[in-house]
Amino acid sequence: MDICEVLGVPFCVADMEKAIEEVEQNIDSLKGKYICFSNVHTTIMAGDDPEYMQVQRDAAYVFADGKPISKKQRGKGFSAAGRVAGPDFMGEMFKRGGNIRHFFYGASEETIGKLQAELAKKYPELKVSGFISPPFRKLTDSEDRAYVDAINSSGADILWVGLGAPKQEIWMHDHVGRVNAVMMGVGAGFDFHAGTVKRAPKWMQKLSLEWLYRMFQDPRRLFKRYIVTNTKYMHRV
Repeated sequence: MDICEVLGVPFCVADMEKAIEEVEQNIDSLKGKYICFSNVHTTIMAGDDPEYMQVQRDAAYVFADGKPISKKQRGKGFSAAGRVAGPDFMGEMFKRGGNIRHFFYGASEETIGKLQAELAKKYPELKVSGFISPPFRKLTDSEDRAYVDAINSSGADILWVGLGAPKQEIWMHDHVGRVNAVMMGVGAGFDFHAGTVKRAPKWMQKLSLEWLYRMFQDPRRLFKRYIVTNTKYMHRV
């Protein structure tokens, strides 16, 4: 798969179908590694933090979870580049079913409960190995070992990690070779599939305005993030 760097982050050149195909065909060799779905916000964070940049660069794949990123790739001559949003990637994997076993790590107990119910309703054939909602604090070593043991003993092929950026990427980086499944950081994907947070309408996604929709849903937390990082991104590219 071709790589096109955007501000130092090595993005794969792929659309959704290509990304799904790549993961499905290589799922065994990807186990113990991790995949990032990175957008403008995480790309700017990586540019400001060398350690987080290394986390991005050490990923097995980095997919463009943001239309501005894929647009920049196409501007560099990679016409096949498209947006591969983490929540959408989850949905496509759920639809395909098969023998892949899924485990979910992250989010609140409330969100996990709703996610479990929604998955059972929408994807009754989906093979789910388990759910863990870790506490919103630093884990003790024994807690972390217990969670890793639970994930590994479940036989999961994919571990969906919903801790939010940059925490989820750092967590995955720290657990390379310890978690047997392929780890995928999907941010708010748990909330979207649980129905606790609404996705932006398709027309806003196509116009690269999903960030604006999310900001209006949670302005106190997201206003500074999006305004500052979007401004930095436009300046740097």
